[in-house]
Amino acid sequence: METRRIGDSGLATPRLVLGGNVFGWTVKGEEAFAILDRFADAGGTMVDTADVYSAWVPGHRGGESEALIGEWLKRSGRRGVAVATKVGHDAGLRAAHIEKAAEASLKRLGIEAIDLYYAHKDDLATPLEETLSAFDRLVKAGKVKAIGASNYSAERLAAALDISEREGLARFEALQPEYNLMARGDYEGAPQRLCVERGLGVLPYFGLASGFLTGKYRGEADFAKSVRGSRMAAYLDARGLAVLAALDEVAAETGATPAQIALAWLAARPGVTAPIASATSLAQLDELLGVLTLEFTPEQVDRLAAASA
Repeated sequence: METRRIGDSGLATPRLVLGGNVFGWTVKGEEAFAILDRFADAGGTMVDTADVYSAWVPGHRGGESEALIGEWLKRSGRRGVAVATKVGHDAGLRAAHIEKAAEASLKRLGIEAIDLYYAHKDDLATPLEETLSAFDRLVKAGKVKAIGASNYSAERLAAALDISEREGLARFEALQPEYNLMARGDYEGAPQRLCVERGLGVLPYFGLASGFLTGKYRGEADFAKSVRGSRMAAYLDARGLAVLAALDEVAAETGATPAQIALAWLAARPGVTAPIASATSLAQLDELLGVLTLEFTPEQVDRLAAASA
């Protein structure tokens, strides 16, 4: 199975990273463990989570996803699956917070080192030097293997890379942007060029546009199909319907599903290492795993891009 390097981190992944945002929220216990087992059995090598998952649920505080993954790692013996997690979504990226949050994540996950530790979003109030120095200390202490940036602009990411090079600090080896057929502006253009030129891995989130690109939302009557259904109204316009039509065409030509086509399109884009997608059932996961081997033509890739332009 093809694997792709994530920058110079020493990490690699096939063309799918398993999203952990649903763990401890819409999928729990043995069902979640079964999904993680199946992912590992299929050759998956990375699961992506964050310390804030799933603080948006009433009664949750954040860390629920990390705790569940940690329990699975303990039960399963890890099985070659690396863990990516994040810090700083709500509390920012001051050094003291990063250090405290890293210890809490390590404890919940039950591991000695976080494989890939992301700054969850940029913190304009904290100097980049402070944030990068804190990450560097964690790397040198053996508590983090590599670092990445999520939701950073090209300008701020370039500045961070320059600081790391100048000061001899650990550098961001990956970017995690929102990127899919319905949301292209946060990655295409300057961020894409920067990642290609500087050799960063790119692991997009919301690869299925919160489920819209699965094709199951075709009208308002479909919004009740999931807890994210209310978000679909923003996509159901002429452009969204054109994207669904193009997905249907390519799916019919390849024998794949719209979800598989949407993720494979991402994996075919310049600079992209692997999309991130989550599953709440084994059936959903089995569908997502099709992206690991799906191939289609450059003409089909271009047709999808044109429909979503």
